[in-house]
Amino acid sequence: MDGATLQDRFAPESRCFGCGPANPVGLRVGSREDGPELVAEWTPGPNHEAFDGVLNGGIIGTLLDCHSNWTAAMHLMRARGEDRPRACVTAEYSVRLLRPTPTTGPVTVRARVVEAGEDRATVEAELRAGDRTTASCRGTFVAVGPGHPAYGRW
Repeated sequence: MDGATLQDRFAPESRCFGCGPANPVGLRVGSREDGPELVAEWTPGPNHEAFDGVLNGGIIGTLLDCHSNWTAAMHLMRARGEDRPRACVTAEYSVRLLRPTPTTGPVTVRARVVEAGEDRATVEAELRAGDRTTASCRGTFVAVGPGHPAYGRW
């Protein structure tokens, strides 16, 4: 998992709050390929807490959403034989908060495609703190075409 993140390689000017490298106050999730999955490691700060020592649920949702979106985009890129991922948007996703996520160290997000069509992929992801899964997500992400506000953003 060495080298630049997918966001740095394919979307260095993105201002997305969750994964945009160009957003100085964003989370800057950095996804990397790890076999058939994507993995990201991220370290929370006190400003990401719901209360002392516990990560905010909305931040958890954003981490899972952005990382899953990139997982879908990379899968669709490879399935189409393209050299760049097309911008994808979230059609739907649901998050399960399984236990409090501590902010005392880094968290890891892993995601994999479980179903795919021509222009969409369903992704399952999990957030881990240490050796415990603290949240999970399942969502559908769709590659957009001309006329959509997200088209060409990468």
